[in-house]
Amino acid sequence: MTDAPARFDPLPDPPPASPADPPRFNIVGDVSVDLVLGTLDGWPKIGTEQLLPRSELRAGGSAANSALAARHLGLSPHLIGAIGDDDLAQWLLLQLSGIRVDLQTCSSDTTMSVGLLHTGGERTFFTSCGHLQHLAPEFVLRHLPPAAPGSIALFTAPFLLPGLRERFAALLAQAAARGYQIALDTGWPPEGWTPQVHREVAGWLAHCDHLLVNELETMSIAGDDSLESAVRRVAGLLKPGAHLIVKLGAAGALGHVDGRSTLHVTQAAADVFDTVGAGDSFNTGYLAARLNRAGLSDALAAGCRTASAILPRFPRKRIAAGELAHCLQPQP
Repeated sequence: MTDAPARFDPLPDPPPASPADPPRFNIVGDVSVDLVLGTLDGWPKIGTEQLLPRSELRAGGSAANSALAARHLGLSPHLIGAIGDDDLAQWLLLQLSGIRVDLQTCSSDTTMSVGLLHTGGERTFFTSCGHLQHLAPEFVLRHLPPAAPGSIALFTAPFLLPGLRERFAALLAQAAARGYQIALDTGWPPEGWTPQVHREVAGWLAHCDHLLVNELETMSIAGDDSLESAVRRVAGLLKPGAHLIVKLGAAGALGHVDGRSTLHVTQAAADVFDTVGAGDSFNTGYLAARLNRAGLSDALAAGCRTASAILPRFPRKRIAAGELAHCLQPQP
C-alpha cells in the first residue's frame, strides 16, 4: 500500500485561524469499544469457559484513549474519527461526553476490541474490523480547521484505518499546511514490518514534528536490534528539528532531537492491573505539556506522570474531568 498523489474531493475553504486564538489540540484516529478482562493465568483449552474476576466496558482505540486522558487533565480536545450505525455507537458517544467530537457515521457495526490481561502484565487483543475500515480523509479535512500557532494534531493507528492509510502522507501534509504541528503514533502494522511498510512509514515520518513510538516500534522502523542506533536512524527520517519520543514502559521515556537524547526515568507503579492505553495516556500528557510550551525534559515527565496516574485506576470511567490536572504542573 502506497500513498498516491494527493487528490481529495474539493472542499470549501475553512475560515482562517486568528493569531489570538488559543492553540488547538486535535486528535485524529481510531475510536472503538474496549472490553477489558483479566487476569488470565494460562490460555484455556478450546471449547471451555473461564470466569475472570475483573472487567470494564469503555470507549477505546488509541484516539479515544488520548482524548479521554485529555479530559482527565482538564483539557478540551477535539476528536475526529468514526463510529458505526448500531446501538453500540450511541453508547460510545455517551462515554465521550465533554469532548468535542466529529465522528463519521459508517454503515457498519461498531468496531470492538477484547483485551485479555495476563498474569505478568502481557496482553492479548482480539479486534473486529467494523467501522474503522471506512473513515475517509475527506471527512477528516472537513473537520480539521486552520490552526493558531502552537496547535498540535495527533494522528493515531493509521494501520487500522485503511481509508486514511491509502493517502496518509498527503493527509499529514494537508494538516501541516493548516498550521498544525504533526504528532504521530504509528502503532503496529498487522502485516508486520515488510519492506513496503518501511517505505510507506518513511513517507509519513517526513511530515512529523513529534513521533511517539515504543521501544520495539523504534527498532522495527529502523530495522536495528540496538535501541541506541535505532534512535539515530529513525531520527534521520524525521524533518529537521523534529522530536523522536520513545516510550520505555514502566522505565520512563526517551526524547531525541537535533542529535541529543534526554532520558526521563520513572519507578514502576505498584499494583497495576490494566495497562491498556498506557502509551496513549503518555502521548496526551507529553503533548499537553508541549502545548503549554514546556521543554523536552518537562514534557517527558508530564507524559510519564499522566500515564502513572491513569494506569492504577480501575475502572477508569470513574476518573472525573480535570481530576488529574496536577500531572501538568511543574515538579520541584
